[in-house]
Amino acid sequence: MHELAVCQQLLLQVDQIAKEKNARLVESITLRLGPLSGVEAHLLTQAFPLAAAGSIAEDAELIIESLPIRVRCQTCGAETDALPNKLVCGACGDYHTQLISGDEMLLASLSLMSENEETEDV
Repeated sequence: MHELAVCQQLLLQVDQIAKEKNARLVESITLRLGPLSGVEAHLLTQAFPLAAAGSIAEDAELIIESLPIRVRCQTCGAETDALPNKLVCGACGDYHTQLISGDEMLLASLSLMSENEETEDV
């Protein structure tokens, strides 16, 4: 399950940000995940508690926002939604498209608890 390794790398990044912000703990982590990212959201959710055990994010809520697959048509210039197995232009039907969204995994935001018990969203 490579989602465990993904979680471990995510938590390294979260830990670094939390230290920079002098946070005491991480309350929530919001990820934006595209269906073509190669990461399964349900497996990521299952792996997260294992990876977070003993860390500053041990009790954090993992929030995963799904991103659409979007393509830009090289023929007509339209930007439209597409399906994972059918990356064609939704406007003209041409298959000469460029993927512009749907393959990413982004750390969108963190909710941190500071030393003085204030919550900060970053």
